[in-house]
Amino acid sequence: MKDGAGEPRLINIGFGNIVAAGHIIAIVAPDSAPIKRIIQEARDKGALIDATYGRRTRAVVITDSGHVLLSAVQPETVAQRFTARDDEEGPPP
Repeated sequence: MKDGAGEPRLINIGFGNIVAAGHIIAIVAPDSAPIKRIIQEARDKGALIDATYGRRTRAVVITDSGHVLLSAVQPETVAQRFTARDDEEGPPP
């Protein structure tokens, strides 16, 4: 997704780490066994990005490129940042 100026929308996933909103497929909690498997598979492939700075993983962001990002921010918080930007932009012309 891009904003009116042609710039990609960026979402802060914590500690100054930012991801392009148009590439996010899912924002999920890390607790379930299937998500833990996704994390391990991404780690094995070298597609895991740990943005927790040593803190507990609270959200897992899955991208369309197959990368998996770990965040120390709650999934709800990341989702609010994602949707808050939509509210600021208002309805399409």
